[in-house]
Amino acid sequence: MAKRGKNYRASMEKFDRSQLHEVKEAMKLVTETSKAKFDETIEVHIRLGVDGRHADQQVRGAMVLPHGTGKSVKVLVFAKGAKAEEAQAAGADYVGAEEMAQKIQSENWFDFDVVVATPDMMGVVGRLGKVLGPKGLMPNPKSGTVTMDLTKALADIKAGKVEYRLDKQNIVHTIIGKKSFGEEKLEENFKALMDAIIKAKPAAAKGQYLKSVTVTATMGPGVKVNPAVLVQ
Repeated sequence: MAKRGKNYRASMEKFDRSQLHEVKEAMKLVTETSKAKFDETIEVHIRLGVDGRHADQQVRGAMVLPHGTGKSVKVLVFAKGAKAEEAQAAGADYVGAEEMAQKIQSENWFDFDVVVATPDMMGVVGRLGKVLGPKGLMPNPKSGTVTMDLTKALADIKAGKVEYRLDKQNIVHTIIGKKSFGEEKLEENFKALMDAIIKAKPAAAKGQYLKSVTVTATMGPGVKVNPAVLVQ
């Protein structure tokens, strides 16, 4: 196991990592234990009581955080004609069609954070599934990234839209902002995210839905939130 730095070890001594915390206390601890010299991203890791191998227990969606993510997001849009012009006007960083797919395939080009596509372009984008999929970049109607309303899609993404989806261990990993946001804004972003995930609970899910919820800064230790306080 890699040795932890002295800042990390000092942060660990501030609290009991096995203890479950109220949301407000968790946000206080996660910002206090963030010691890096850069503005650390605050992440949330949520283990759900579902089995993502079954289609009726999938949890996936997207929402706009009240205070955004604090990140500058580069967006690639697959569109043609008038829709390409709309994407340009709405602030897309890159717009194109087959030539963009070719650039990704031949140059291993990934200078973007989100991919949006109009439905008619999914034949082209679909051929990129093997390279976009593993990176979590494949457009999907459920997350609002396959759409004809490019203006709204781009506005949401630039305003701080985050996607949430299960990994193979049935854990959702996403972000709720930067340390510089402060405790109050992080708490509001966190609660908005959790509300969306709770509402997305599949009807087929049985037993405890929120198994564990952990908040952490990029270089800091995980702070456990009491799941019971989130579903009251």
